[in-house]
Amino acid sequence: QVQLVESGGGLAQAGGSLRLSCAASGGTFGNYAMAWFRQAPGKKREFVTSINWSGGDASYAESVKGRFTISRDNAKNTVYLQMNSLKPEDTAVYFCAARWTYSRSPDYDYWGQGTQVTVSS
Repeated sequence: QVQLVESGGGLAQAGGSLRLSCAASGGTFGNYAMAWFRQAPGKKREFVTSINWSGGDASYAESVKGRFTISRDNAKNTVYLQMNSLKPEDTAVYFCAARWTYSRSPDYDYWGQGTQVTVSS
């Protein structure tokens, strides 16, 4: 039902910034909690941040607190990830994910294809 497309990845220097976008289609965006995950080479996919249906509540992995900010614009069907003070360990493929807000499952139902973020030292 929901399709997600990430964009905005690329190369940044340590200490720099990038902004990722995730455009959603095929559903009522306001009915979904959204999240960002990332996966570095040789590692399992890990949680980065999430935001509830209205944008009024967000959670962050400890490793990105104070540096990354998730936001959403329901009128534009888009969720954003502002990444500041980037570190080489932030290098990964970043995935956008969506979960129906009425679901009783903690699993995310829809996933984008990912966008590469590379941070040089």
